Amino acid sequence: VVARGDALLSPTITKRVIEEFIRRPPSTIPLERPPELDELTARELEVLGFMARGLSNAEIAKDLFVSETTVKTHVARILMKLQLRDRVQAVVFAYETGLVQPGASA
Repeated sequence: VVARGDALLSPTITKRVIEEFIRRPPSTIPLERPPELDELTARELEVLGFMARGLSNAEIAKDLFVSETTVKTHVARILMKLQLRDRVQAVVFAYETGLVQPGASA
């Protein structure tokens, strides 16, 4: 991961990033649905929502009744389709596009 130039963040740091987004007041600017979201399947959108709420692959797998490998495949496809480097960018994307609202429960 690091050898490819990707960032590796611990789950603790990822949760801190998410908590920071949750503390921010919601934007008053109406958001249009980004066309990139149309590339994602319903399941990928669901996985992205769970990621944005700070769930690990294992937690997502348990909630969706699928294997952790299946979740990892969904995450990889989400990153590829949205042209993102890592989970942190995916979480930021989910909040900035309004896919997930701060304070929303899982």
